[in-house]
Amino acid sequence: MSTESKNFIEQMIEKDLSEGVYDTVHTRFPPEPNGYLHIGHAKSILLNYGLAKQYGGKFNMRFDDTNPTKEKTEFVESIKKDIEWLGADWEDRLFFASDYFEQMYENAIKLIKKGKAYVSDLDAESIREYRGTLTEAGKDDPSRNRSIEENLALFEAMKNGEFEDGSKVLRAKIDMASPNMNMRDPVIYRVAHMTHHNTGDKWCIYPMYDFAHPIEDAIEGITNSICTLEFEDHRPLYDWVLIETGYKERPEQAPKQTEFAKMYLTNVVTGKRYIKKLVEDGIVDGWDDPRLVSIAALRRRGFTPESIKLFVDLCGVSKSNSSVDYAMLEYCIREDLKLKKARVMAALDPIKLVIDNYPEGQVEMLEVPNNLENEELGVRQVPFSRELYIERDDFMEEPPKKYFRLFPGNEVRLMHAYFAKCVGFEKDENGNITVVHCTYDPASRGGNSPDGRKVKGTIHWVSAAQAVKAECRLYENLIDEEKGVYNEDGSLNLNPNSIEVKKDCYIEPYVKGAKGFDSFQFVRNGFYCVDYKDSTDEAPVFNRIVSLKSSFVLPKKED
Repeated sequence: MSTESKNFIEQMIEKDLSEGVYDTVHTRFPPEPNGYLHIGHAKSILLNYGLAKQYGGKFNMRFDDTNPTKEKTEFVESIKKDIEWLGADWEDRLFFASDYFEQMYENAIKLIKKGKAYVSDLDAESIREYRGTLTEAGKDDPSRNRSIEENLALFEAMKNGEFEDGSKVLRAKIDMASPNMNMRDPVIYRVAHMTHHNTGDKWCIYPMYDFAHPIEDAIEGITNSICTLEFEDHRPLYDWVLIETGYKERPEQAPKQTEFAKMYLTNVVTGKRYIKKLVEDGIVDGWDDPRLVSIAALRRRGFTPESIKLFVDLCGVSKSNSSVDYAMLEYCIREDLKLKKARVMAALDPIKLVIDNYPEGQVEMLEVPNNLENEELGVRQVPFSRELYIERDDFMEEPPKKYFRLFPGNEVRLMHAYFAKCVGFEKDENGNITVVHCTYDPASRGGNSPDGRKVKGTIHWVSAAQAVKAECRLYENLIDEEKGVYNEDGSLNLNPNSIEVKKDCYIEPYVKGAKGFDSFQFVRNGFYCVDYKDSTDEAPVFNRIVSLKSSFVLPKKED
């Protein structure tokens, strides 16, 4: 009997549990509130939460708010909303790194008293110079051998606001000749006279992430600090901090840091500074613009938590960095929606079709299945009348070969309704076709002719009098995929056609009253979602989530 293979993190956890390293798995997601989360963060959220659930453990939500220069309450609230939407439940365990500033300060004092930390007078540039290179050892800071008493007094003065920003830092005293640059006396506290979103003006010194993070994990009882690969070289420092401050005795004890590969999507923008500039320049209408891949943007566009989870599952967990085609994310949302959503008719580039022999003023209701692939979605009543809207490209005055839709003299099936034959059309003064005229066969109700004649084309339609008029926004990649994400000067290669707005679209009345995030499949057009930001009952707006077809094929799993 085959068993499902475990990824390397699951294997490690099961080994630790069996050896008694810890009894209960306890994970956390620790974002810095300096921007909106993106699709890559979703992998970390779902991984950490999923492991806690899988092993009957706990999951904490913690904001690593140790850098007040970039952090905002706006970002805190957006992150909480994203994580709740993804379904990761922190229960009553919502924390902030700033909750522990007092303990961090006390631990810094402990390091000074042990001779493991000292106050430095060097500025940031000098610290970099003294640190050395990958091939050359660093040089000792001139302040490295200050007495414990002097360091304690200076650190107290730093806390009391007696020094300007950048004039003093507290450094860990480790090894300036270490082959690991992170261990060459890293800065663990700096002076920053900034108002903090959570603690106000109580502090003017703030801990560095590499010092704060392991202490936060230890205080909260975290067993597994799961992070991305760029922190692999920081792991010795993570363990050093915990051992020297007395939270554990050996690296193999909990909390344990484990690294996995980030999720990279092709031809997307995730860098916060780039998105910030796009927002400020008005190229996108906010951090949740549907062309971005922030979690808020994906939610607004109409992606579902289930589609994101499927995407993360397909990407897997590994130690090797790799890129994933954006088309796979689109595949996941199609897979999630195709059996869940009603398939409604909509004319996004409409022209009027008049059925000349249909009684004026008559409206009949046709029973239509909501989804031919899922009978459980039931049926709906769709109005049919003399005047309809159809897609402009469903009629051609002079069609090419193998065009089976409407043209003069041709008969088609009006989806779910009747056979209709084109008998004429009207043009405006510029030669544009404005109205198509047909006659219908009353005996063909339901789309089948009693005399057995066949038609090759089927087109969709919307009854004009009952149609919901709406705006539809068709999104493409924000990036010009042929040129790649970045120009040589570091600027973005933007796609000038990343959004097409269709103002006068007509949709069957089934969508009337739909609210933000409600979604539908528009027959032959794609999946669409009500825009929660701009849509109103009087003027609905629909965002195209994804088109119906793609050349993407899910790779086969290797045996």
